Amino acid sequence: MTPSSTMRANATGSQRRRTVRTRELMGTVASVHVIGESPDARVESAIEACLDELDHVESVFSPFRPESDVSRIRAGMLSVDDADPLVSVVVDACAAAKDATGGLFDAWHAGWFDPTCYVKGWAVERAARRWLEPLTEHPSVHAAGIGVGGDLQLFTAEGADWLWEIGIADPWHPGAVVATVQVVSGAVATSGTAERGSHILDPRSGAAAASVLSATVVAGSLETADLWATIAVIAGFDDLSWITTAGIRSGVLVAPDGRIRRWADGVELGPVTFTTVTPRS
Repeated sequence: MTPSSTMRANATGSQRRRTVRTRELMGTVASVHVIGESPDARVESAIEACLDELDHVESVFSPFRPESDVSRIRAGMLSVDDADPLVSVVVDACAAAKDATGGLFDAWHAGWFDPTCYVKGWAVERAARRWLEPLTEHPSVHAAGIGVGGDLQLFTAEGADWLWEIGIADPWHPGAVVATVQVVSGAVATSGTAERGSHILDPRSGAAAASVLSATVVAGSLETADLWATIAVIAGFDDLSWITTAGIRSGVLVAPDGRIRRWADGVELGPVTFTTVTPRS
């Protein structure tokens, strides 16, 4: 996993076999974890299909590949109607996200369609629900999950005594975590300036959003968590007005000056000081 959020261990304390498969894609490393007995052909096939689907999404939406559908649309060489059908799906989803966020998310803010800040969470959840979630119905599988660039979609079999323990990176101390989150089934997304600098633009001003060093959001859906982690960065450290309507479970903001804000179920919690924890090996 990337440093921004890490699958560390199960919270029950029991040791389970963990199958891990990785692949470089979307400019980072995707990591699939399946918890259970020795992987059989069905498990291996599902993992490969999940990663293959994400490879296809990248070929369609990458703004860094001149041959991608999005790049050709930007260059005027391809229309949305003639592009891969997934493009129309994402165009509609981005329009809905713009409305839901009051314009804080705008895939058209640069003058052309750029769904970069939306596609990863949507695509990872879509592939995970199609290929990994059904594995939890397999008698020997306790849980399955995927992480791509610090964004996680996690599933646990019904009745299984498994918890995903997620370490949230300490933005001041590489290799350490500032907090942990326990998830049965759900999603965790982290955004901010800690690792990639001020790369998220505020569509209202066109300037880089810089008042949040790290924003972590927990939700049932990675599409939702990833979108609102980005919105948390754009809205800024001092604005939590959006948490009551976002439909997320909880979250943490870290400011460049060390201040921390956290919330759960749409309510801001009191001040907290997290202690840096070195990840377990």
